[in-house]
Amino acid sequence: MKANEIRELSVAELNEKLVELNKELFNLRFQHAVNQLDNPLRMKAVKKDIARVNTIIREKESADQK
Repeated sequence: MKANEIRELSVAELNEKLVELNKELFNLRFQHAVNQLDNPLRMKAVKKDIARVNTIIREKESADQK
């Protein structure tokens, strides 16, 4: 997911997206543990998406406080 796409979402939508990404990461970790993971690079991409969403949430919360 691109940062520009994420910035267009509201804080509530970002929180929902964060929950979805965390669930997906959990499932990927589970698949990795039982050796059923097809694409291990997907875990890295999901982690980066989680970091992007967290960063943009903090930016928006910081902008609201100013």
